[in-house]
Amino acid sequence: QVQLVESGGGLVQAGGSLRLSCAASGRTFSTYGMGWFRQAPGKEREFVAAISWNGGSTIYADSVKGRFTISRDNAKNTVYLQMNSLKPEDTAVYYCAADRERLRGPRTRPPDFGSWGQGTQVTVSS
Repeated sequence: QVQLVESGGGLVQAGGSLRLSCAASGRTFSTYGMGWFRQAPGKEREFVAAISWNGGSTIYADSVKGRFTISRDNAKNTVYLQMNSLKPEDTAVYYCAADRERLRGPRTRPPDFGSWGQGTQVTVSS
């Protein structure tokens, strides 16, 4: 099982940028698709972005398309989420997750992911 640790969250003004990182343990990181999800207070966890095991395919939620970019560096066992043009509605705890199955394309449903990080808070002020 992959262990995940997120970092890079913080407080930013609307229109600003943040880059989240998710460091993974385990030699098989490069064979797992990865995803980012977020959860705002009182709301369900929602999909943000996902990337295939080899980085060749990505998918985004409509709400972040054109503003967020997911990427991965398999040599560093790290997946990133670059967030630009941030809005107050992006405020949430952001989680990275590893797919349950190896060698899959990007997926969007939380049950498809078997390992989760502890989350990092992102707060966007208006």
